Amino acid sequence: MEQKTPVDFLKKTSIRYTIFIYFTISALVAILLSGALLYMQMSRQLTAAVQDENQAVLGQINRSVDSYLRTIMKLSDSLYYSVIKNADLSAEPVNSQITLLYDNNKDNIANIALLSKEGELLEAVPAARLKTGLDVTKEQWFGATLDRTDNLHFTTPHVQYIFDNNENQYRWVITLTRAVEITNGTSTDQGILLIDIRYSSLQQILQNITLGNQGYLYMVSSGGDLIYHPKMQLIETGQMSENIREAAGYRDGSWREKYNGEWREVSVKSVGYTGWKLLSVTPEKGLPLSNLKMKLFVVFVTASFLLALVLINTFISSKITTPVQMLEKSVNAIEAGDLDTEVYMGGSYEIRHLGRSIGDMARQIKTLMEDIVTEHESKRKSEFDTLQSQINPHFLYNTLDIIVWMIENEQKQEAVNVVTALARFFRISLSKGKSIITVKDELEHVRNYLMIQQMRFKNKFVYTIEAQEDVLELASLKLMLQPLVENAIYHGMEFMDGDGEIEVKVYREAENLWFQISDNGLGMTSQQVDSLLGSKPHVSSRRGSGIGVKNVNERIRLFFGEDYGLTIQSEPDEGTVIKICLPARTYSDMMEKEM
Repeated sequence: MEQKTPVDFLKKTSIRYTIFIYFTISALVAILLSGALLYMQMSRQLTAAVQDENQAVLGQINRSVDSYLRTIMKLSDSLYYSVIKNADLSAEPVNSQITLLYDNNKDNIANIALLSKEGELLEAVPAARLKTGLDVTKEQWFGATLDRTDNLHFTTPHVQYIFDNNENQYRWVITLTRAVEITNGTSTDQGILLIDIRYSSLQQILQNITLGNQGYLYMVSSGGDLIYHPKMQLIETGQMSENIREAAGYRDGSWREKYNGEWREVSVKSVGYTGWKLLSVTPEKGLPLSNLKMKLFVVFVTASFLLALVLINTFISSKITTPVQMLEKSVNAIEAGDLDTEVYMGGSYEIRHLGRSIGDMARQIKTLMEDIVTEHESKRKSEFDTLQSQINPHFLYNTLDIIVWMIENEQKQEAVNVVTALARFFRISLSKGKSIITVKDELEHVRNYLMIQQMRFKNKFVYTIEAQEDVLELASLKLMLQPLVENAIYHGMEFMDGDGEIEVKVYREAENLWFQISDNGLGMTSQQVDSLLGSKPHVSSRRGSGIGVKNVNERIRLFFGEDYGLTIQSEPDEGTVIKICLPARTYSDMMEKEM
């Protein structure tokens, strides 16, 4: 009895047990999974801590901004209730009182002005006058202030453009407006108190705030306009973008969002009376993971086990998948058509067995394909030979009968013409067994046929044959036109009262060669047209060649492909037009291909 070695045992080990033995080591993946879960948990805790920290910073900044704005609002109240409302502008000027309040707040205030509802500048400190040609009544803030008299209105940051004062030229401001009552003598009317807030004073509160490694904060108005951003110039010039429009509709709180393909933590707080939104943004890649020692330890341990698993699984994968990959290369080669390729037969028992089966299958497929090709070629040749030999004896008998009749009636020249035409007809029909002939020979063949039939039917019809000069040497399928002309004579004109007309044209369009056979015969219904090219075989006249129209169409498609063949247009009592489409190829090229 033959003794089996361990090597022989391993050769017969199935792939199932191979995977079971080697991948037992992969239980270490559980450690990787545990490390990943721990990382996720700590990441969530860190995110919550960042959100709490950002909310605390936002709360502090929000209080500073709110305090700053309340100082401006208190200044507005002082100007209105202590100066403007208690003064009669026709009797006592208020410029000195406004100037006093301006001097006490000029670090934060750029301009203070009092306007009538007609847009007239009543008082201005320190500005002297309105810009020439400027109609303030057409400004958006002017109408909004008079429409909502109970509200304070804040604009977005802009360059001061109202007053003609060189000192304030190109200075960024935020304009506060409110409706006020102006007393002028015995009458009172509405006016507008305008305060230009220095944008730089607000900017100082916000610009020195840092949030972690890459965090920042910005402010937007309730209408979606940017009030402050650390990279405001880049945003204004289109070199950077920010989620401003959506931020204007955010509610207070914290969440995670994806913007420009990057995840980030966002916290929002509303700024008091103004409706402005103060937002802090901390990109996820900027979270301070490195500050947590525990996470560093987890990352180190996880990386160590991951490295071990990579090395082990690399060996396992190589052990199992290399034979499969080699076998796949063999299968791909077979799939590409190389049935003679040598199929890989290594690896485990199943892969070797599969390789042998695939090799046997490839050899069997090759044998079957060779048999199919041989059988198909034989069948096609047999079909061609059969179709080309189906010249009905009635046609030959009737033609010889015409010749005898002509000789008896001493029409020797006509008899010679018919005999010559008949000889040429059969010479081209044979064509040394070739299936492809030139367009010139195919037209000569159908011309001889029409000459014989014209004499037989005693000039009952006339015919014309036209062809462009450049198509005569192109390739045509032999015995293609004669069955169609025969169909026109026997089925289209035999029972006509008047003279028949048959027209054969050959022309080229781009890469296609077209044959057109037209007659003025009885025509056909759509059902008759369908029957000619349909699934049922068409039987031609017993007096004709025996080759049906459908057979001609099948021969063309068999030889040139499904894109070519016949199309028939016919109406009862209107005649019939049959078009043949072939590829425009030269006879010499087709013969080389056939050989």
